[in-house]
Amino acid sequence: MVAFAAGLGGLALVAPGPAALPEQRVAGRPVQVPSDGYASSSSCRACHPGQYASWHGSYHRTMTQVATPETVAASFDGVIVDNVPGSPMLLEQRGRRLSAVFDDPDDEVKGLAPESDSARPRRIDRQVVMTTGSHNQQIYWYATGNSRVLGQLPAIWLTADRRWIPRRAAVMHPPGQSPMSETGSWNGVCVACHTTNGQPQLDTPFGSQPILTQVADTRAAEFGISCEACHGPGEPHLHANRSPLRRYVLHVIGRGDSTVVQPMRLNPRLSSQVCGQCHSFWEFSNPQSERRANAHGLPYRPGDELAETRFIVQPTKNLGSPAMQAFLAADPGFIRDIFWSDGMVRATGREYNGMIDSPCYRNAATDARTMSCFSCHTMHKTSDDARMIGEWADDQLGPRAVGNQACLQCHARTIQDVTAHTHHSPDSVGSSCYNCHMPYTTYGLLKTIRSHQISSPSVRATVDTGRPDACNLCHLDKTLAWTADYLEKWYATAKPRLGDEEQSVAASLLWLLSGDAGQRAIVAQSLGWAPAQQASGTGWIAPYLALFLDDPYDAVRYIASRSLKTLPGFQAFAFDYVAPQTTRAAQRIQAMQIWRATRDGRIPGRAQLLINADGSFNAEVINRLSRERNNRRVVYRE
Repeated sequence: MVAFAAGLGGLALVAPGPAALPEQRVAGRPVQVPSDGYASSSSCRACHPGQYASWHGSYHRTMTQVATPETVAASFDGVIVDNVPGSPMLLEQRGRRLSAVFDDPDDEVKGLAPESDSARPRRIDRQVVMTTGSHNQQIYWYATGNSRVLGQLPAIWLTADRRWIPRRAAVMHPPGQSPMSETGSWNGVCVACHTTNGQPQLDTPFGSQPILTQVADTRAAEFGISCEACHGPGEPHLHANRSPLRRYVLHVIGRGDSTVVQPMRLNPRLSSQVCGQCHSFWEFSNPQSERRANAHGLPYRPGDELAETRFIVQPTKNLGSPAMQAFLAADPGFIRDIFWSDGMVRATGREYNGMIDSPCYRNAATDARTMSCFSCHTMHKTSDDARMIGEWADDQLGPRAVGNQACLQCHARTIQDVTAHTHHSPDSVGSSCYNCHMPYTTYGLLKTIRSHQISSPSVRATVDTGRPDACNLCHLDKTLAWTADYLEKWYATAKPRLGDEEQSVAASLLWLLSGDAGQRAIVAQSLGWAPAQQASGTGWIAPYLALFLDDPYDAVRYIASRSLKTLPGFQAFAFDYVAPQTTRAAQRIQAMQIWRATRDGRIPGRAQLLINADGSFNAEVINRLSRERNNRRVVYRE
């Protein structure tokens, strides 16, 4: 029996049918209403059909959508989601209206929290009105009934697995800690980057008081990251180019159109800032700019200097600045949750911070040799790109950036003798520029991505920061001492002092068994990475991944199970990373049974992998390293 709170049915006033109301009159959710010179992507389509088509096929377009049966990836028709905190969430589709019944996450804010832990929280019935994302995950937002303030459903749709997961299991979140309510987060935070010209229009600064006591008239020129997010307000361009003669003259002389911003025509610094307006970690420069943004949105427009309207966090440069010290005083963990201790980014979505700390950007002598976001990425699929649009949209790399050509634009001499530079076969993954200089040390959305700070393998940096190095993320069966020896031999890199276990135990196992949750996630992903499996062998991997099917962090369990399925015999292995611990324990035993049944004879002894001469595992050392695990609280601000 589901208990429905009385008097809630009239709160969500979003029109159920398409175009039932003009957008300005829709209640219960933010609206998309062009203003301030913005004209919307539909105005670009007639003159720029090719660019419009590639943008339309991108995940930028679908970052924010009005929730309809066509835009939601999940099924809502009579679905029960029972892995959320509290009572199960009930989903329903009535015609075009999507709704959910669930425990109210804001009872405490409203002064309606249960008097005792045994009392049941209040149940609410809400209309689902908006979505975030479509690539890796899809998040659903409901109308709270308070102006245009949105709340977030307690479960998220995991796209690749086609399943619902509790919100806490979608992020790197400490075990045993309930996630905070996300009510109002879309209005005060997400709107800035997940829409075009987003305006929170809060009556008081976000976070200054409970969101459900605020009034929000949140709106945007367009939902999603559309044409004008990168090219600036399009109305002047639209009006100026109504003249066919003007368009023809500009085409003939090949001159850029001053009525619109073309990021590719900007210098590398300014063009990268167009991406950096969202793909960065920053703070407001002062309380006044924060108040203005809470009301009217961020003032940055493509082509502007980003630093004029916000403080870009670079621990390598501005750690001692008064602004940074003020941020640290208010939130001591905010650097640790996003950066490694040397300032390299460790949380996804901050690629701009990494790139501007790269020597290819920082030390270039000319614009022509300055790395920018557009050195690798393209916002429109080009005519010479033979890939299908869905494949291109996965990371929006240009055709020449899929391989080493991205780097050879500037480092052309390397191609003259690849092996002399890489000490690997020219056509091997060991000669991939990306694998050595942009390893997978950044985490977010239940996976690792490449670091966007260009660097070279360094055992010293690994020892100092705990960040896994590129060599040992591929050569998973080797020690840090092995890597240090080769870096000294090949590149005259000085060897740091290493401890006994750093000399005798594979680095991957030290991070996996004794590292923090972030390190464990990175290594668990590498154990399922085909190039690393090719370099390191696979016969020894399954038992270690099976250990981490019981990791205290949901995210680590998920990544370990996904990597396990890449191994022979495990393709059909079923593991529910959010199931009760007893269920997971049984599935872990099953994983070991599969490994024993599929292995080809006895595993040869390999001391660095903690495998004894008789093929048994060195349980004493494995257990000791596990007891030494870094259990610090890890929260990635993804």
